[in-house]
Amino acid sequence: MFEQIKDFLSWFFVTGDPLIYGADVAIAMTTIAIVFALTVFKKWGWLWTEWLTTVDHKKVGIMYIIASLLMLFRGGVDALMMRTQLAFPDMKFLTPEHYNQVFTTHGVIMILFMAMPLMFGLFNIAVPLQIGARDVAFPFLNSLSFWLFFIGAMLFNMSFIIGGSPDAGWLSYPPLSEITGSPGVGQDFYIWGIQISGIGSLMTGINFVVTIIKMRAPGMTWSKVPMFTWSVLTSSITIIFAFPILTITLALLFLDRFLGAHFFTMDGGGNAMMYVNLIWMWGHPEVYIVVLPAFGIFSEIVSTFSKKRLFGYKSMVFAMMSISLLSFFTWLHHFFTMGSGANVNTFFAISTMIIAIPTGVKIFNWLFTMYRGRLSFSTPMLWTIAFIPCFVIGGMTGVLLSVAPADFQFHNSYFLIAHFHQVLIGGVAFGYFAGLYYWWPKMFGFKLNEKLGKWAFWIWNIGFYVCFIPQYFVGLDGMTRRVSSYGWDTGWWGLNFTSTIGGFLMGLGFLFQVWQIAHSIKFMEKDTTGDPWNGRTLEWSIPSPAPLYNFAVIPVVTDREPWWEEKERLAAGHAPLPKPPLEPIHYPKNSAIPFIQAACWFLVGFGLVFHWLWIAIPGFIGVVATMLAHSFNYNTEYNIPVDEIKRTEAAARRSS
Repeated sequence: MFEQIKDFLSWFFVTGDPLIYGADVAIAMTTIAIVFALTVFKKWGWLWTEWLTTVDHKKVGIMYIIASLLMLFRGGVDALMMRTQLAFPDMKFLTPEHYNQVFTTHGVIMILFMAMPLMFGLFNIAVPLQIGARDVAFPFLNSLSFWLFFIGAMLFNMSFIIGGSPDAGWLSYPPLSEITGSPGVGQDFYIWGIQISGIGSLMTGINFVVTIIKMRAPGMTWSKVPMFTWSVLTSSITIIFAFPILTITLALLFLDRFLGAHFFTMDGGGNAMMYVNLIWMWGHPEVYIVVLPAFGIFSEIVSTFSKKRLFGYKSMVFAMMSISLLSFFTWLHHFFTMGSGANVNTFFAISTMIIAIPTGVKIFNWLFTMYRGRLSFSTPMLWTIAFIPCFVIGGMTGVLLSVAPADFQFHNSYFLIAHFHQVLIGGVAFGYFAGLYYWWPKMFGFKLNEKLGKWAFWIWNIGFYVCFIPQYFVGLDGMTRRVSSYGWDTGWWGLNFTSTIGGFLMGLGFLFQVWQIAHSIKFMEKDTTGDPWNGRTLEWSIPSPAPLYNFAVIPVVTDREPWWEEKERLAAGHAPLPKPPLEPIHYPKNSAIPFIQAACWFLVGFGLVFHWLWIAIPGFIGVVATMLAHSFNYNTEYNIPVDEIKRTEAAARRSS
């Protein structure tokens, strides 16, 4: 009996690696510390009522952002482990098996569990405020979306210490991801972690499309919608069309593994290249899903800190819509070397070059907005300016990769790795950092320390170029990706060592950001105006942090930049526009069902990972039960009385 238990535990838990033992200890100590703090300070009730059961879009957004920063730390540690392994030839820091697991989890975490939730967090924070709405269209669905993302992320991350991490690459091509290539449970953790999280992402896309179409303030026609909101709309539409492809693809892969189907197994009549086509039909639109909102953020920031209207509003909207559409016609450039033939390669080469045109249009629009503007260089603007040369380099190398004959040389090399990170870090991470700094006062009512923010900015940017520019050259010199070791005779050591230094500099930049947040919490520079950046859109017209109901009176929009127009009117000596009398506000009640349903989804995923139907089936029954419970719950709203609104507004005026 004892031997059986011992054998089970040695199979169930990951053992034999000092790095994982260290992680086990860190996880245990962190968990104990959190439970201890919540118990000592009697915060369990506060945690449940204020956060775990909330449907307030602002708190949901904050939870997304906190989760994404945790995932940035986890994915960043993975990156530094890989760079440490590659710093010297023949390093023994990571075994080849462990290295495969690390680069697989790094890619998944950074794209799906860091960039996506950071994006969704900013959606939640800014969009309802920008369009003059009191909440999103479906608050309950919004909460459920977050908890499905969070549960999926936790399920995926559990593979690090239970069962073993996936090691077939971040897109898990067959046959490596089939049962013959990955017989352990790591690949099933991959499938169900992403599957559950992806359902939440699809819900978010639907929610924000409906919110933007149906809940804009009176007078906010399509020609008056803020540019960030436009970018969210284009991204959300792309989500709605792209994520079902991912869901079906992973479902087919799971059927191959669980039931012995042969969708992607060559010896059973399947086709592994069908998987590669399907995953990139989702994967390339996914790149634009995460970068389009960053374009919207840059548009807001450039206009605000140049003190000018955005140049070329209509062309910007057209460019983003064009990118959203064209992103579905470029997927095959990821495997020009497949042998599809000259005609197919030519079509996808041309479509890839064409998509660079609307992207370039936006760069010129931002530059023309800054031209002759009264620029100020706070941290949001610094990240925006840093993005432009970075993204131009990434775009130029992308055009090089779109040339099919040249791609035969670049494909699978570190040149591709450098390009990919140039675009995703320089475009996505820089954009979301800029947005985080920009809307931080609106979230929390205080600004982040500018001095520490600039230290973080410069260290991040120097580290970025030191890390990735050498990778272009080592790629051209023949180093392929996914290699964990190389010889001294290759001549790659100097470039790899330099790249590793850059990676650790970026890690230092992240630590400065953590220090910046901690310092700003302790020495709080409160935003007493609600408008710390002299903004132009509606979110800056209300107090910071925004009240529960956002707007005491729904604004009437008469201009593309309504708050700027109102400030100009007041500065010219005109009286404020009259407002209608206050009325009670209908607001959604908190609900525990999203949290409980997500927990049931966790049981489904965990049970199917280990093929334990005795866990999966009760979990699925719980999912159905929570759906039914919500369907028959008609008491979902309450009224915020006028007296409470008056007290809240008066308190906001006193603090300002």
